[in-house]
Amino acid sequence: MNVVETTARKDARDATDEPVADVMRGIGVEAKKAAKALATASSETKNAGLDKAARAIRASADAILAANADDMVEGEQSGLSKPLLNRLRLNPDRVEAMARGLEEIAQLPDPVGAVMDAWERPNGLHISRVRVPLGVIGIIYESRPNVTADAGALCLKSGNAAILRGGSESFRSSRAIAEALGEGLAAAALPRTAIQLVPTRDRAAVAAMLDMPDAIDVIVPRGGRGLVERVMTESKVPLFLHLEGVCHTYVDGAADPEIARRVTVNAKMRRPEICGATETLLVDRRLSDTLLPVLVDDLISAGCEVRGDDVVQSADSRAVAASDADWDTEYLDAVIAVRVVDGLDGALAHIDAHNSQHTEAIITEDADAARRFTDEVQSAIVMVNASTQFADGGEFGMGAEIGISTGKLHARGPVGVEQLTTFKYVVRGTGQSRP
Repeated sequence: MNVVETTARKDARDATDEPVADVMRGIGVEAKKAAKALATASSETKNAGLDKAARAIRASADAILAANADDMVEGEQSGLSKPLLNRLRLNPDRVEAMARGLEEIAQLPDPVGAVMDAWERPNGLHISRVRVPLGVIGIIYESRPNVTADAGALCLKSGNAAILRGGSESFRSSRAIAEALGEGLAAAALPRTAIQLVPTRDRAAVAAMLDMPDAIDVIVPRGGRGLVERVMTESKVPLFLHLEGVCHTYVDGAADPEIARRVTVNAKMRRPEICGATETLLVDRRLSDTLLPVLVDDLISAGCEVRGDDVVQSADSRAVAASDADWDTEYLDAVIAVRVVDGLDGALAHIDAHNSQHTEAIITEDADAARRFTDEVQSAIVMVNASTQFADGGEFGMGAEIGISTGKLHARGPVGVEQLTTFKYVVRGTGQSRP
């Protein structure tokens, strides 16, 4: 047994020898207490916690990077794929980005207490709809340790306690980040238990979270299809669903060629491992002999494997044949499926059959085509002449996000501070009695 294996087994036991179910019940009890404190915490106090946590992240950068280096060694030895390793990897710039993200979230308007609407009834009753925290939010995520900072900060800003269950591959990194967040909370006189990281890699912890409706108000699963489907099947707690990102870019016959080339390569290759990366490129048949070969060459020249239909393979012999499964695959890698379609109708039919309701884009100068696309595509995010890589809470001006919700209830699209609240009605009277 090598040193990494020994460390991994030790870390899997972690800081307690208690049964996992008992540990999780204790975390749930503390989270409920912390949620009560956060629900009435002032904006100034929450912002101070975020700012101090940002300072702690910077001060702990060496420790965070050392923990991440250990995770990377173990990930490489266990055979993690290149995309997952890219998601896992931290460097000084990414640590600094985490710290800046906390400061940006601190600068956002506080949603708690905001009056969404107000009106007065003929009988003199004054009714208002007011934003309030959800309570305790459980986040189950894989690979990306920066989610620890983003999710914890968004929950804090919106007045919610957070229970974070990071991926086993990022366990040490997430633990180092969570410790820094805890320092920030304590420095602002907020309970450390407002942001708790599950202290074990035992998968029983996930099962326990899914069976804690008395302690957790909503769960956000953020990971691959296997994780999300398990959560959907087993959870007794309400969910913000984030399924896979089978995102499409459709290049219409009326597209500006230079915009199409620039956006297509960026949508796939800027960071192919993120959920907003385009996985399928659809091209209008009118462009088969003109723009299609150029787009395929651009992608291959950028290091992307192209899997295409017969027309695509005829346009460039380097393209390999796409299988039926390719149209439903989230690659999270430098691989793209390309299909030629019969105009906008063909694109809409393909998207309707194969999308995951995450993000779809159209490249066109035809205003009517753009309008039809935005009206008829049912995904959470629909873009016109822009890269699907903008499907991100930070890019939407929301500071950060816990995930992209692909469901249709409560929250949809990037889940930021506002989406982590619900509301209640406050009714004020002067002694009215109902006849």
